Amino acid sequence: MTVINLRQMKRNQTGVITSVKAQGEMGRRIRDMGIIPGKEVTIQGRAPLYDPVALRIMDFTLTLRNNEADYIQVEVE
Repeated sequence: MTVINLRQMKRNQTGVITSVKAQGEMGRRIRDMGIIPGKEVTIQGRAPLYDPVALRIMDFTLTLRNNEADYIQVEVE
């Protein structure tokens, strides 16, 4: 297993969130969206210029900007 940040994941790649490094308001907002350690996340796609990224978590799809995705550590195979 390898730990990378969410931005580095490829399309259709799945991993498990290990940590959220963001602090303050951004950290709270990310956690409020359900992005918490132990949850499985799958990259569904990216915008034409690779920002934002669409991801699937807990049966719903959401998008994150790359600067937010950099704070999320994911364990992948």
